[in-house]
Amino acid sequence: MMDVQSPTGKITTWLAQLDDALAKEDAAAAAALFAPAGFWRDFVSLTWNLKTLEGRAEIEAMLRETLPAAKPRGFRLVGDATEADGTTEGWIEFETAAGRGEGHLRLTADGAFTLLTTLRELKGFEERKGPQREQGVSHHADPNRKTWKEKREEEQARLGYQDQPYVVIIGGGQGGIGLAARLRRLDVPTLVIEKNPRAGDSWRNRYKSLCLHDPVWYDHLPYLPFPDHWPVFAPKDKLGDWLESYVKIMEINYWSSTLCEGARYDEAKGEWEVRVVREGKPVTLRPKQLVLATGMSSVPNIPDIPGMKDFKGTIHHSSNHPGGDAWKGKRAVVIGSNNSAHDICADLWENGADVTMVQRTSTHIARSETLMELALGDLYSEKALAAGVTTHMADMIFASLPYRILPDIQIPVYAEMKRRDADLYERLEKRGFLLDFGEDGSGLFCKYLRRGSGYYIDVGASELIADGKIKLKVGKTERITAGGVVVDGEELPADLIVLATGYASMNGWAAELISQEVADKVGKVWGMGSGTTKDPGPWEGELRNMWKPTQQPGLWFHGGNLHQSRHYSLYLSLQLKARMEGVATPVYGLQETHHKG
Repeated sequence: MMDVQSPTGKITTWLAQLDDALAKEDAAAAAALFAPAGFWRDFVSLTWNLKTLEGRAEIEAMLRETLPAAKPRGFRLVGDATEADGTTEGWIEFETAAGRGEGHLRLTADGAFTLLTTLRELKGFEERKGPQREQGVSHHADPNRKTWKEKREEEQARLGYQDQPYVVIIGGGQGGIGLAARLRRLDVPTLVIEKNPRAGDSWRNRYKSLCLHDPVWYDHLPYLPFPDHWPVFAPKDKLGDWLESYVKIMEINYWSSTLCEGARYDEAKGEWEVRVVREGKPVTLRPKQLVLATGMSSVPNIPDIPGMKDFKGTIHHSSNHPGGDAWKGKRAVVIGSNNSAHDICADLWENGADVTMVQRTSTHIARSETLMELALGDLYSEKALAAGVTTHMADMIFASLPYRILPDIQIPVYAEMKRRDADLYERLEKRGFLLDFGEDGSGLFCKYLRRGSGYYIDVGASELIADGKIKLKVGKTERITAGGVVVDGEELPADLIVLATGYASMNGWAAELISQEVADKVGKVWGMGSGTTKDPGPWEGELRNMWKPTQQPGLWFHGGNLHQSRHYSLYLSLQLKARMEGVATPVYGLQETHHKG
């Protein structure tokens, strides 16, 4: 007989109570099982949305609207529950009318503190894998037999011409191909559009010293993890080759050297007209769903600095910086102080340039080694793997933490970082560098979620600044002259000016490819509504317009870092598959538009 006071007993009892209330469609009773300040975070399973409900009233309102169609049931504990510091935790499984789900539960004495529910698969439309994998060959004589190669070539020749894709993905970087791989596994006809000649060129074409700043355990793509000898930080060309191989192995329909000229939504037909030029020839595609997977680093933010046209040297945005090879003995000024600015300054210094960084606003600095140990080590590391924390489990643990409570969890981490690396921070400040740890001390990842900028993961450039090898000028960029940059009245001589000034909102691509009207209809993409710099309120609870329905039918945004692209591509692929198959997808809490960009 189960001990109801054991961790497993507590979770099992609570799940039985939830199951009973949901079966009766008693939203009030289900909501009462939560702590007064509890959270229910749902990814697609009930809401057909990415939605966090905060407090009993919001949870009850969601359930009243979603229960009749979703019919969630069969909640059960998977494995044994654990308990520490008054909180009981356990992994769960359940099902709905449309699919099967998984999640995570945290219980306190007041009720459920956090409940995560995620859709894992659609009933009747499961991926063919494991025991359900394809045979691959027909073991009988057939005079009309086609080889795998012939079938693949026929599919590639027809898709986009005789056969229309259901989904078109604009952008063939890691986000676009990871989503395409998931859609391929779900038998959703999908076409990826990429302007570069080869998959992986978005990495190959960057400055030659570029490496991933996130560690390998955090960066796997769907289905094909990096091998266990892969370096902790992948160089850009190595990663580019991996992405190109991924496209081939996962049999992704990928149009390289293809430029998207524009797109228009036909309300009457419920489909897009996407105009592309493929290897010099115009093609019109008519998908039902359009995904912009152009990434956060898509539309360069080029400031209008007086005098730019007068400059006699070379000036370009960081996205076009090829590397520091040509600038030995030359003077370079890099405007900006975040990741790209630091990387480019270090690259120029290594190549013998006299380089000055212009810092306009404060920057959060996190040493890579410290960040990996304090912020990532328990979930994404060899230590985590040894403790049985798989990549999927790590993704789910992180997803189980509502964004509302994330700053309070992160603040002690970055306080310890500040203590450990006090010597580096002190030396930077002596040079005049403006440091911050986020407006509330919550550090790098909250800054990333709120604004996608404002930080540098230190892989060496901070030491160069602290030692004076990279010069520093703090202040406002007033104008550009024929021979340099004027910052707070001082002219910095330059042969090269690099604008490491970041990127515009992701809906800038919607404005460019579709229309400003559609971009304004969708509104700001990214940010949580935290009320901090570059992330105006109101509070959203999830990232705006990412991986979920938008105010523009048939338009989706996909991207983020490799971890986010991997994890959230599952939920986006299931939403797209459901729509293709005619599964009812009543969206609860469609993203409202509060800001145009």
